[in-house]
Amino acid sequence: MTTAWLLLAAAFALIVANGLFVAAEFSLVTVERGAVERAAASGDRRAGGVAKALRKLSFELSGAQLGITVTSLVVGMLAEPALSVLLRPVFTDLGVPASAAGGVAVAVGMVLATVVQMVIGELVPKNWAISQPLRVARAVTGPHRVFSAVCRPLITFLNGSANRAVRALGLEPAEELAHARTPAELVALAQHSAKAGVIEEDTADLFVRTLGLTGLTAQSVMTPRVDVSSLQGDATATDVLNLTRATGLSRFPVYTDTLDEVTGTVTLKDALAVPADQRSTTRVSDIAVPPLLVPETLPAQRLLELLRRSQPMAVVVDEYGGTAGVVTLEDIIEEMVGEVLDEHDPADVPDLVPLAPVGSLPVWDADGRSRVDQLESIGLYAPDGPYDTLGGLVADLLGKIPAPGDSAELPGWRLTVLDTDRRRTSRVRLERTGHLPGGPHDDEEQAR
Repeated sequence: MTTAWLLLAAAFALIVANGLFVAAEFSLVTVERGAVERAAASGDRRAGGVAKALRKLSFELSGAQLGITVTSLVVGMLAEPALSVLLRPVFTDLGVPASAAGGVAVAVGMVLATVVQMVIGELVPKNWAISQPLRVARAVTGPHRVFSAVCRPLITFLNGSANRAVRALGLEPAEELAHARTPAELVALAQHSAKAGVIEEDTADLFVRTLGLTGLTAQSVMTPRVDVSSLQGDATATDVLNLTRATGLSRFPVYTDTLDEVTGTVTLKDALAVPADQRSTTRVSDIAVPPLLVPETLPAQRLLELLRRSQPMAVVVDEYGGTAGVVTLEDIIEEMVGEVLDEHDPADVPDLVPLAPVGSLPVWDADGRSRVDQLESIGLYAPDGPYDTLGGLVADLLGKIPAPGDSAELPGWRLTVLDTDRRRTSRVRLERTGHLPGGPHDDEEQAR
């Protein structure tokens, strides 16, 4: 009987050890890497140990699995026979026949050992680690790392065998757990938080728009060359004032012979700084500042930094050295906060205007300059192609310069050219024709 109690005590100690391995496994997987690094940087030695474990996470998790497997097997070997010995007299006293008391004691002992193992050795440490991952990781990572170091040869062999099996399936094992969120995941989190009322919808929309800059380039946000208002170098300060009155703009590129030869930029402020009696004789080339030239492939986020540090307008240069367009600080800000209108802006037709539906299917009147990624808000997902705008998509589908009345088809959509301007599609009718095929973000939506 004494031996049975000793075996039972040893089994309980192993259940506690099993709980330590479970807590280590779940805390290392769920702990926030940034919180660990901040704690380690502040001088927390145990957090430093957690950081070291995270840098070789695959090895540490293999150690936890080894510990869980070994302790579970040994607990079964010790607890079940010990409980059988202790429970057999109890069932005999309750009137169970001696021939059956042994079997009943074994069955009950197995159930009791399993329940205690699951609750104390698995569920309690798992839930504790998930609710307070950093606190638990600081508490258990030290002993766990000692166990892993002692069993390093066996763990290395087992881990290597598993990695070879994974590679045979065409996958590459990772030593560290990816801790950075993808842009798509961050967008999903922001939208979910807004729906749940955790953050304001306007704040979530601003965050999503700002994050959207990561996929944009100077070419995506620029005013194209055909829409650029500019001045020749021999124009005067008075011409700057007149062009501002005509366009509502306050900044213009200055060129010599053609727009491909931009030599500077001039602003309304520069022209107004010229005395009134000298404006008709002062050339813009004399008051212009050197232009900020950027490639059309420059990411929008880096372009934003340049515009803030240097000047609020840049000339976008294509791969052949010609002028592709211009981009201003306002253009990028509008990507983040939406359309910014002031008293100088013309009252343009919005990019997307809902029209009367055809039956139960919606219809829109769209600006041909709308970027194709903006059309995803109404469920129109354009295929990959050599275009950025709706007008470019229509021209690509038609295989020619569009003319009013031309129509192109996409799965679930009909695109009809309503108007053109100088061989460019200016307005397009977007008509839903049926059930939309799955968009590229459907899997994300279903996951959410």
